[in-house]
Amino acid sequence: MSPSFTPMLDLDGKSILVTGGTGSFGTHFVKTVVERYQPRKLIVFSRDELKQYDMQQTYGTDRYRFMRYFIGDVRDVDRLEMAMRGVDVVVHAAALKQIPAAEYNPFECIQTNVHGAENVVRAALRAHVRAVIALSTDKAVSPVNLYGASKLASDKIFVAANNISGDIGTRYSVVRYGNVLGSRGSVVPLYRRLKNEGHASLPVTDERMTRFWITLAQGVDFVLSSLELMTGGEIFIPKIPSMKVTDICRAIAPEMATHIVGIRPGEKLHEVMITEDDARTTLELPDRYIIAPAGPLSSFEPDVFERMGAKLVADAFRYASNTNDHWLSSDELRSLLEAGD
Repeated sequence: MSPSFTPMLDLDGKSILVTGGTGSFGTHFVKTVVERYQPRKLIVFSRDELKQYDMQQTYGTDRYRFMRYFIGDVRDVDRLEMAMRGVDVVVHAAALKQIPAAEYNPFECIQTNVHGAENVVRAALRAHVRAVIALSTDKAVSPVNLYGASKLASDKIFVAANNISGDIGTRYSVVRYGNVLGSRGSVVPLYRRLKNEGHASLPVTDERMTRFWITLAQGVDFVLSSLELMTGGEIFIPKIPSMKVTDICRAIAPEMATHIVGIRPGEKLHEVMITEDDARTTLELPDRYIIAPAGPLSSFEPDVFERMGAKLVADAFRYASNTNDHWLSSDELRSLLEAGD
């Protein structure tokens, strides 16, 4: 059964900014917010003018007069601060995410993923933003590639930022989840394209490889629900299913053969979202895990989660894609893909 995250958050009358607002997540986040809420302002912050233009054509009527479009880069702290003036909530989704591109262009990856995170923190403080929630990835856990390492640094920056908010009171938290079905760069669009082009077989890196999977809709709902729960300093992790890459092939093109291409540099056989070391401060709720700050952090309020029935996980707990107790079947995957089309 596919997980469901139901946010009860009220964003009516709020001013919201999403960095990376024209990316896969940002586009679906905007769609969700305009369908469910009546915000005072919804600010799309990105560096892609063409995608912003396309989005304006979709939301060009008076009904969406609260929409704002800011051309800008998270590398530019002054532009971020200008965009955040009067903003209540920031969702930070901008990042360089392609593993091979990050390996080949390390300076660029660090500029966006690490210095960009620092700039978001600084700008939110200066603009007196109430809440900032940043998107992370399972690749930030025990990273073996630069993308994962840069997102680990980003996570640390956002958690520690709660120490410097002082009387301003800005709160920062992180959402970490796995591969997104159908997002740009995902294996699903690749397999569909190869199938439609009539290729004889689909490439598989390793028959044992597993991954966590979440849909864009689930990811947006999880971010919104975590925004509702956050007190500052938490890393929220959804309980989502795993799937073998070979099963994805069978779900998309059961008639096609597969061929092994080998694990790429910087790629893991299985992904982990919580290590045994993180387990010491990890709380569990029915639909998610919450990694509490390891050190003293005045913003974090454990009582909030204890009143919801959150309990510490076992000392040796490990949340990994290959030992997950929730697996996605081929039929379930096909249903999710059909729902998203």
